[in-house]
Amino acid sequence: MKIMDEATLILVCKKPAPGIGKQRLAANLGNGMTQKVAEALLACALEDACDWPGPVVIAPANVEDVDWARAFSAPIPSSVTIVPQVAGNLGQRLNALDQTLRAQGMKQLVFIGSDSPGLNTTDYAATRAALQHADIVLIPALDGGVVLMANRYAWPDLSALPWSSDQLGAALIDACRTAKQSVKTLGHGTDVDEMEDLVRLVTLLQRDSRPARCALLELTKNIISTLKIANA
Repeated sequence: MKIMDEATLILVCKKPAPGIGKQRLAANLGNGMTQKVAEALLACALEDACDWPGPVVIAPANVEDVDWARAFSAPIPSSVTIVPQVAGNLGQRLNALDQTLRAQGMKQLVFIGSDSPGLNTTDYAATRAALQHADIVLIPALDGGVVLMANRYAWPDLSALPWSSDQLGAALIDACRTAKQSVKTLGHGTDVDEMEDLVRLVTLLQRDSRPARCALLELTKNIISTLKIANA
């Protein structure tokens, strides 16, 4: 196995359900349509996991969702491990995941969520390449967060970072550098939290031929069309 193929992809996710997650979207779309968006976004992340050239970890939000995560991950051709998240804020959950996976012998870890369908094979290849030289590799989000965070040494304490704010990316970089870890950032990505993010997908995914992205694009166009009719 090539060294660059030894990185593990970790999908940190929630089981889609009405009223679970994406509440800023739900304020505009309602719980039912927001769930459909969440499912379509998660399908895009699964698409990435299926293409990943190495082991994959699915980290559902609750231990009760382990069976769901196992069924969800069935299409992934490579080795899959299910590791449910612990309680706490996102920083505490990522620190715990990081510790658990390193105890299992995994060293190069690439963490993604389920709401960044703009990530592509070029981003992932660049991340794996950068991990050979940098301790931390990040793809910042346009809104100040991050859409991908990778490490080859344990994360510093992430519990006090301003999660879900536009200060997250800068604070994460500062925390890593304070811990004497080298940081490499790669371009910018976008995640889907607001209606304007959903609208942006029409341009972002216009030329993306991957099936789950095509399905997400069509869903997005239908939502936008319906909203325009409703507001006419």
